Amino acid sequence: MNIEFNKNEDINKQLVYELRTKLKKIYQGGGEKNAAKQKEKGKLLARERIAYLIDKDSDFLEVGAFTADGMYAEQGGCPAAGVVCGIGYVSGRQCMIVANDATVKAGAWFPMTAKKNLRAQEIAMENRLPVIYLVDSAGVYLPMQDEIFPDKEHFGRMFRNNAIMSSEGIVQISAIMGSCVAGGAYLPIMSDEAMIVDKTGSVFLAGSYLVKSAIGEDVDNETLGGATTHCEISGVTDYKHPNDQACLDSIRNIMSMLGAPENAGFDRIKPAKPKAKEEELYGIIPENRDKQYEIMDIINRLVDGSDFEEYKQGYGQSIVCGLGRIDGWAVGIVANQRKVVKSKKGEMQFGGVIYSDSADKASRFIMNCNQKKIPLVFLQDVTGFMVGSRSEHGGIIKDGAKMVNAVANSVVPKFTIVIGNSYGAGNYAMCGKAYDPRLIYAWPTAKIAVMGGAQAAKTLLQIQEASLKAKGEVITPEKEAEMLKEITDKYDNQTTPYYAASRLWVDGIIDPLETRKVISMGIEAANQSPITKKFSVGIIQT
Repeated sequence: MNIEFNKNEDINKQLVYELRTKLKKIYQGGGEKNAAKQKEKGKLLARERIAYLIDKDSDFLEVGAFTADGMYAEQGGCPAAGVVCGIGYVSGRQCMIVANDATVKAGAWFPMTAKKNLRAQEIAMENRLPVIYLVDSAGVYLPMQDEIFPDKEHFGRMFRNNAIMSSEGIVQISAIMGSCVAGGAYLPIMSDEAMIVDKTGSVFLAGSYLVKSAIGEDVDNETLGGATTHCEISGVTDYKHPNDQACLDSIRNIMSMLGAPENAGFDRIKPAKPKAKEEELYGIIPENRDKQYEIMDIINRLVDGSDFEEYKQGYGQSIVCGLGRIDGWAVGIVANQRKVVKSKKGEMQFGGVIYSDSADKASRFIMNCNQKKIPLVFLQDVTGFMVGSRSEHGGIIKDGAKMVNAVANSVVPKFTIVIGNSYGAGNYAMCGKAYDPRLIYAWPTAKIAVMGGAQAAKTLLQIQEASLKAKGEVITPEKEAEMLKEITDKYDNQTTPYYAASRLWVDGIIDPLETRKVISMGIEAANQSPITKKFSVGIIQT
């Protein structure tokens, strides 16, 4: 019996249980009362619409389930930012599905709603995925209009993206299944095709109340912008359907006739399960983020047949690089080694730290994968780059810059899984959100911050103490301990994967056993978008 393994397993299974519990609550949207109101109108709920639309027994990869989690408390909260997004299969074709949740503030747009919608469009554009919009929204949440309306990455960027995708031949189909008001009316009508559900769907630039106040006209919403008006008088919409189910059936039928997507040519063979038991992932990651473990124990439970071709095995050992397959897809893996290693020069290297030799190795490997057209997978558990005079004299900055350059200019699709720490510049070098991974997901064990909690708290405490002392205040040991605890608690809360996911620094939090599915679906999506840009790293410090 391995007591440490069993302890880790218990703790990590508990973290996964907590993850599922939180997701169940988010899936309830605006709650039973608001859901009942939608049902009374004969409407399906957002998640029911998606479940009906996608192929039976197929996977749905949700993006941004935790968006806005813990935010907008004064407004009563905004679960999943009031919109459900994800990659699903419709008539055998991978699509990005975006469905407004009318149980959450009538589907109104909060600032994070815009950010999430734009992320969904970004994924669709990068991978040339068809987009299906299931529209049911009251438009911008007016009390916060200044945070959602005018800026570059605000509401209007959605319609700009509609136009860009259309010009690039990325199919967009919209279904108006509820309210569609004001600027939001442009989203479905700028799609290639728009359908509307009779009696429940409506689309107009201004509702009846605003029309009355603006021009004095008395008109009801159905006459103003209902299905009959737009399908038989204005010609704004293309199809009219009697209910949600018929509308979704129509989308499935249209999707079944799409021409085949282009192929990027990423290599795939028949998938195989890892030989090492995937379930043992729970027992490998330690509760204490400072503890050591062998990263190959993780890799062997992710790659097909536990078969891994390691690159430069004896060199730059604090990063492990190599080739393998995940669900049949060829991948290049870049992973942080978390155990202490000893270089051939006799230098002891801490786990999770990037040294000059490991940065050099990873850079070469990333360039090789671009040369071979092999997608990259980054497994993050990194505390940053090595510091100190020895590292500075050895050129750690230029070697780190080389790795960041290779990651930034990489043209093959990149996928990032944050399995543990993601601190400082290590986040950047290991393809954090700023470096355009096609997808980035975190395990419940992830920690994302500029530095570890203990170091950050002590630094912040010193700054706070200096400020108080400058004002003449005396700080007792008790006061110091109280301040340290307060700072540590606040900082630790900001490093959790939930804090990151609520702000879309990661696309979601997953059970470690879902990792292979996430990567496989991500590469399948990327395979529909041929690489057109030449790989070039520009000037590299050597």
